[in-house]
Amino acid sequence: MTARAAILAGAFALCPQTTHAITLDFPATANISSEITEPLGSYRVPTGPYANGEVSGITAEGEILRQAWRVGAGGLTTLQILSPLRDQLAQAGYEALFECSTDDCGGFDFRYDTDVLPEPAMHVDLGDFRFLSARRNAGETPEYVSLMVSRSRGAGYVQVVHINGETAGTAIVTTSTKGPVAGPAATIAPVGPMPETLERTGGYILDDLTFETGSSSLGQGSFSSLAALADYLRSNPARTVALVGHTDAEGPLSGNIALSKKRAASVVERLVSVHDVSRTQLGAEGVGFLAPRASNLDDIGRAQNRRVEVILTSTR
Repeated sequence: MTARAAILAGAFALCPQTTHAITLDFPATANISSEITEPLGSYRVPTGPYANGEVSGITAEGEILRQAWRVGAGGLTTLQILSPLRDQLAQAGYEALFECSTDDCGGFDFRYDTDVLPEPAMHVDLGDFRFLSARRNAGETPEYVSLMVSRSRGAGYVQVVHINGETAGTAIVTTSTKGPVAGPAATIAPVGPMPETLERTGGYILDDLTFETGSSSLGQGSFSSLAALADYLRSNPARTVALVGHTDAEGPLSGNIALSKKRAASVVERLVSVHDVSRTQLGAEGVGFLAPRASNLDDIGRAQNRRVEVILTSTR
């Protein structure tokens, strides 16, 4: 058996009896972890790699469906996950606009200049991801689909974004043999390249960091966000930042504040010891659960709240 994402689109306004259905078949181990529908919105479809400070793209308007799928198959590569989905889109009449993998996409900068549903619904390993955008002319206005594929040690992850330009009388329906995971839709925070975002907004979330549960020790992985931050700080020796740890609301405040500060300090030590950043440019603070970015009433929100942010503390 397979899990199935059926995206109903097409020219209802022109031919009320005709429906063009896109049916993407996933492995039986796949589950929808998040789904967001906008009756009318806009989405910038990437059509090229990150270059000259931005990802080139086409702004599409219409009914937008965003889905994140978790594929319980840790042994599959990102290409093995993407390939059958790409073939199904081709069979449905879609023409590829752009396809890339990790470094060819632009690595960290491409990931953070592209809309991606937040953790834990959608996980993107900054060292192992693939992207595909495609277009189909099925009516008066084109339809677009983009796929972001990545993986962790134990699972694969797929984000599907579908933009249907003909919204009148249409409906986007999705089904799965496993059923959707309950939980509110999370807001997608606009982000961009770290230096520009940090100087424009004063802060940046280091979303790719990992810690063992209940531990303050930073994982041993290669974290692209730290490399980017280190490059920025070495290039701007007058800049200073604070690493601020955050937790979810489970447990007492005092314990969470202590844990969040230790995690921030662990990030500082990694920047100094591995990335050769001057300690004088760094500080470590922890606020526990006092500054949530999502609800603490569900697993998705709590996962978003467990994070480390970098805050620009320079005043000139």
